[in-house]
Amino acid sequence: MPTAGAVFEKKTVDDLNFSGRRALVRVDFNVPLDKSGAVTDDTRIRESLPTIRKILKDGGSAVLMSHLGRPKGKISEGLRLAPAARRLSDLIGKPVLALRDSIGPDIESAVSKLAPGAVALLENLRFHPEEEKNDPEFSHALAKLGSVYVNDAFGSAHRAHASTAGVAAHLKPRLAGYLMKKEIEYLGGVMSNPERPFVAVFGGAKVSSKLSALISLLSKVDRLLIGGAMAYTFVAAQGGAVGKSLCEVELFDEARKILDEAERRGVRIILPVDTRAVRSPDQPGTIAVVPTDRIPSDLEGVDVGPRTLQIFSEALADAKTVFWNGPLGIFETPAYAEGTFAFARTLAQCRAVKIVGGGDSVAAVHVAGVADRMDHVSTGGGASMEFIEGKVLPGIAVLDDRTAGN
Repeated sequence: MPTAGAVFEKKTVDDLNFSGRRALVRVDFNVPLDKSGAVTDDTRIRESLPTIRKILKDGGSAVLMSHLGRPKGKISEGLRLAPAARRLSDLIGKPVLALRDSIGPDIESAVSKLAPGAVALLENLRFHPEEEKNDPEFSHALAKLGSVYVNDAFGSAHRAHASTAGVAAHLKPRLAGYLMKKEIEYLGGVMSNPERPFVAVFGGAKVSSKLSALISLLSKVDRLLIGGAMAYTFVAAQGGAVGKSLCEVELFDEARKILDEAERRGVRIILPVDTRAVRSPDQPGTIAVVPTDRIPSDLEGVDVGPRTLQIFSEALADAKTVFWNGPLGIFETPAYAEGTFAFARTLAQCRAVKIVGGGDSVAAVHVAGVADRMDHVSTGGGASMEFIEGKVLPGIAVLDDRTAGN
């Protein structure tokens, strides 16, 4: 685990005995639900268990708060958190009180009656538009529900919302949960003191969404592998023909700057040499393997080809640290998933410290059945990217510093 130089500088739940305390805990229960309302992937709920169990074991009670989906400030019956409460109840072996709102006198009354060792889950925070606006009154209303604040939702730490930032102005102490600490230690260790060779792998649709992270990593990595649709922007910027593939023409100059800077720093950038392409993504029967820089004008790239997978595998052979963010193709469609899943299996066999940086990559390693062979699978896509870019994450900045006298 590459934690040298990645000392976590915030106070954590280990710094407090929760006996007799009611902890207001920001968790990340933004989990997928099926049509019946059942949780289909409980990874994020499971990741919250160590922090919840610590609070309960101490003799405290826990009031959990989370968002789910994008209800846009309105009540959406399909985005209620009751299914998450039921799954959490199964996991901890005790009832979880699923509340029908997140603020107000009735909610305050309900949580005031929680006995030591009891757990309540507030309703979806984003049913209130004030949550995402970081509204001071909404923050204060949330703060009334606890006597200490804990943030264990790394996936939302890059958002300055009421539950991640505003509420901290009203409660002390303000502590990090175990998941938050683990995320920062792994990602911070990778960025500050990675074992080398350090290889970063980026995929996904657009260069624009990861431009800052790419630039930041150029000063840290030894090799940078780029796949997914974002690779076509780099190929086309160098004069390659990418057919109908997704391509951000407006970023050609930025792509060339990244390539030039990598060459100046001695960083090897590896782009796909072959591509699986189709006439239309809804016509998988037309798949052809073609050179990535000579994709016919009537074809669209949907996945990396076999030669690219071999080259990527060779680039991992001696790696000591690997950071992966983003699929290598349209992996949501089974016909175009082989590149991403094959790479996931190859990475699993690599002897390096392997960190998967959130988002679709997390889904990929789970579906490929290799998540348990990664050293760290981040729960935060956007948060992990912003952390790597060196940005201050509001949800972490508001927590108590270990050196502070509070």
